[in-house]
Amino acid sequence: MRIAWFDCFSGISGDMTLAALVSAGWSFERLESLPRRLGLEGVRVTREPVRRGPFAALRVVVSVERGQPHRHLRHVLAALESGAIEPVVRERARAVFMRLAEAEAAVHGTSVEKVHFHEVGAADALVDVVGAVEGLEALGVERVYASPPRLGGGTVQSEHGPIPVPAPATVELLRGAPVEMGPIPVELTTPTGAALLATLVADWAGPPAFRLDRTGTGAGARDPKEWPNVLRVLIGTAEAGAAPRRRVAVLETALDDENPQVIAALLPQLLAAGALDAMVVPTVMKKGRPGAWLVVIAEPEAADALATRILTESSSLGVRLRYDERYELERRVEQVETRFGTIALKVASLPGGGERAVPEFESVRAAAERAGRPLREVAEAAVAAWQRRAGGPDEPARA
Repeated sequence: MRIAWFDCFSGISGDMTLAALVSAGWSFERLESLPRRLGLEGVRVTREPVRRGPFAALRVVVSVERGQPHRHLRHVLAALESGAIEPVVRERARAVFMRLAEAEAAVHGTSVEKVHFHEVGAADALVDVVGAVEGLEALGVERVYASPPRLGGGTVQSEHGPIPVPAPATVELLRGAPVEMGPIPVELTTPTGAALLATLVADWAGPPAFRLDRTGTGAGARDPKEWPNVLRVLIGTAEAGAAPRRRVAVLETALDDENPQVIAALLPQLLAAGALDAMVVPTVMKKGRPGAWLVVIAEPEAADALATRILTESSSLGVRLRYDERYELERRVEQVETRFGTIALKVASLPGGGERAVPEFESVRAAAERAGRPLREVAEAAVAAWQRRAGGPDEPARA
């Protein structure tokens, strides 16, 4: 699988993305023709080699003549629909602009239909967004990853006057994503860059192991002395057979003064509230007291709500939080018919090919109770039924 990893240590913007992709091997002539193919008059694209700190980089400039109209979402979508671009590029660019419109509507308290794209949606943003999507497609990228983007600080001028950095639309777009503030008081991540990440990044974990084939370095417009303002893109092929991985939140707390009945009731509450997993491990705490070590795994965006529930429903005075990566097999749920009735199984796709089926315990238990048969017998019958339907070899199963 062909992947791209954006190193956003100095944030990301639309023009930085274009420059990084051209630096990585995308045809500049193709980018240069994009304004004409989108029907944009008074717009041209140029490039020049520059230095940003220790980096030799490429700078791409989208020059727009004065007098460009304010565009609402319908005008942007019409330009995409009539443009000479591939259907897959059109649909992905459309998704990026929909995210932009939703973010702008949220921060301005209006509807997506009434949003007019000024800073983020003028002719240069059309070139930035469509060019970024087209460049990734031309380089064969199937999946996009990124490091947490640096946002910057200070203020930036807008049509509404000075606004704080990160801009409100940037904050809205990156809700739920890992970010870093600073390190200098300028806008490092723009709304256009944030929209590209929010739409195109598969997940915020690090990429799987991959063979590095191409690199590109795109320069931002600013050249602060204290910071190299560049975006790097690394493109390569993920190793065959590697299981996909993604970022999860891990919450932990130790309890040495809690009623075990309360702990037992807390676990199903956490799972019902969105935890991916929750477990309790017996442990020995200070002064030799027995205790319980509560561990909860969750989606990053659910961490705050779950921590609040733990602090509210238990005697804990503090919950530790960290972000880990975990490898995950793709899975689906299937139903099979057996002599004991319908049984549900989880079917996982294995690295390198093949599948493994594991019966859902509650489904097995319900069928076993109805039939008055042992759990293992029902579980084995379910796996055998799935194997007959899949045409695969027999495997032992566990409920």
